[in-house]
Amino acid sequence: MSWIQKLYDTYEQCAGQADLFSTESSLEPICHTSQQAHIEVTINGEGDFLRANVIPKGQGVTLVPCTEASVGRSGSKPINHPLCDKLQYLAGDFSKFGGVVTSGFADDPTEPHKIYQSLLSKWANSSFTHPKIIAIQAYVQKRHLVSDLVREKILLTDEKNQLLTEWSGDKKEAPAIFGIMPNSNSPDGAVIRWRVEIPGEPLSETWKDRGLMDAWIAFYSSQKDNQGLCLVTGKILNLAEQHPAKLRHGADKAKFISSNDTSGFTFRGRFVDANQACGVGFEVTQKAHNALRWLITRQAYRNGDQAIVAWAVSGKKIPDPFANSFDLFGIVSEESEAKQNHAGPSDAGQAFSQRLAKKLAGYRVEIGSAKEIVVMALDSATPGRMAITYYRELDHSEFLNRIEAWHKEYAWHQNFSKDMKFIGAPAPKDIAEAAFGRRLDEKLRKATIERLLPCIIDGQNIPLDLVESTAHRVSNRVGLEYWEWEKYLGIACALFRGYQKERGYQMALELNRTSRDYLYGRLLAIAENIEDRALYVGGEKRDTSAAKLMQRFADHPFSTWKTIELSLSPYKTRLRSKRPAFLATMESQLDEVINLFQTNDFMEDKKLSGEFLLGYHCQRQTLRTKHETEQTENVEIDITETN
Repeated sequence: MSWIQKLYDTYEQCAGQADLFSTESSLEPICHTSQQAHIEVTINGEGDFLRANVIPKGQGVTLVPCTEASVGRSGSKPINHPLCDKLQYLAGDFSKFGGVVTSGFADDPTEPHKIYQSLLSKWANSSFTHPKIIAIQAYVQKRHLVSDLVREKILLTDEKNQLLTEWSGDKKEAPAIFGIMPNSNSPDGAVIRWRVEIPGEPLSETWKDRGLMDAWIAFYSSQKDNQGLCLVTGKILNLAEQHPAKLRHGADKAKFISSNDTSGFTFRGRFVDANQACGVGFEVTQKAHNALRWLITRQAYRNGDQAIVAWAVSGKKIPDPFANSFDLFGIVSEESEAKQNHAGPSDAGQAFSQRLAKKLAGYRVEIGSAKEIVVMALDSATPGRMAITYYRELDHSEFLNRIEAWHKEYAWHQNFSKDMKFIGAPAPKDIAEAAFGRRLDEKLRKATIERLLPCIIDGQNIPLDLVESTAHRVSNRVGLEYWEWEKYLGIACALFRGYQKERGYQMALELNRTSRDYLYGRLLAIAENIEDRALYVGGEKRDTSAAKLMQRFADHPFSTWKTIELSLSPYKTRLRSKRPAFLATMESQLDEVINLFQTNDFMEDKKLSGEFLLGYHCQRQTLRTKHETEQTENVEIDITETN
């Protein structure tokens, strides 16, 4: 029960920090839930109707009082919320206008209103009453809510004075209520929320009245008499009869703890009732689940039904373990990073490490003495059952060290788009796409991200099959768009570098590295550069032989290199007449790289590892940087000669 203890502690520490009335980041009070309201009814302190209006889209999320039964309601006889709910509960004249109740109430259509009115009256007549509750009770007892809404033209009726369930006219002329009902539902399923205008009371909205909320919490808590041992706190408390749902979104029915079956062999002879198996205090479970719902809304990584959230129990901001280095450290391209640090490209990796350390030092100061960090992944196998698929509690320094290690060890030159070039580690979702393609199955995406989670949080090595799959897809260059291939090339290099961290690969060309795969990657980059320049000189624009044969080169480097080298002959002839100096430099570099091979390495035709991508990428980057420098110098010389 450690997870629920941490969530309970989070609620206790963050309750005063959260913006209670922010629909995006509200930490809900206990015994309350969020409901999508459609109609707003305003009454005065005596319970007289004043006006009503349809709530515009995007403004209907409303915090309403609830019971344990109503918040997880389902089936043919759903339990009502105590204050704001659908018309079938609130309106005593619902059946009079032809309203259709839920199937379980079909035998007695007035039953849902009677149950609602009974609970509302009990609250209004208790010592925990509130002036707004008394006013609403007085109005509901008059039993003419639907009549008032029809008179205000919020709801429409046909010639038989029955509620209009659908609009058959021009859509542009449809009443507002038909436009806001979800999934084209009938307006008789609209949810009502209340405003009560009392002289001297500036706040008329019931869903924002803190005194009203406290009154309901006190009333509902006073009704509970199910005391027992809470396994979370170790104290004798009022135990929860049901545990909250709606953790990931408003329609989420999946629960962590549920016991709705007491017949048959449910407890295996070990327990008599559910509380003996798992007794959790009512207030404890309410606060813990509200805290989890709040955290998921604010900062969880979402992927379908899967949600992964990392948080500090103190509520302090922590780095997102699922962000790439670009999102985590701001907009920094490799060129600007090198300029800011007055360093050349060869120092970019070192500059990144320094910026990473500074950024995480800021987090260490911000988190301060708060030490508890929790990482939790949850998913549902069925619509009604939730499971924790990953859970870790870490010290804050341990957590930050793991984040730093991930971004440092898996850092590489990333080229995600024209405006998104950076040095750093890719995000798990990008790794999944690089390994299996953009159109990968959602189950495979979730499984891949779950496999990457221990690599980031626990410091485990990345699975080898992901490294090899990414390198293989990048080698098959013809099957990818150019931007896509550039993005995956950086990811493949990052994964191989991190997987082989003991080899100490640099993020710049290593002239003294003589491993076979690295050198073959350099050869491919030089050959591509020669052909690319020749095509540019000849005014041609098409893929080079090196690009087209990359997959074959990765599988059979020695035999394929012969093909590539022969194909360079006509391009060398073209460059010999128009770019002789460039050709001489490239040929010199080819000879230099070939001479670095060990005795028989060059003639081995076995498959290349992902290391050849590192050699290719570093050599290509060096050649491009040199070419840009030469172009800049030529422009400066031309300007000087012109002057």
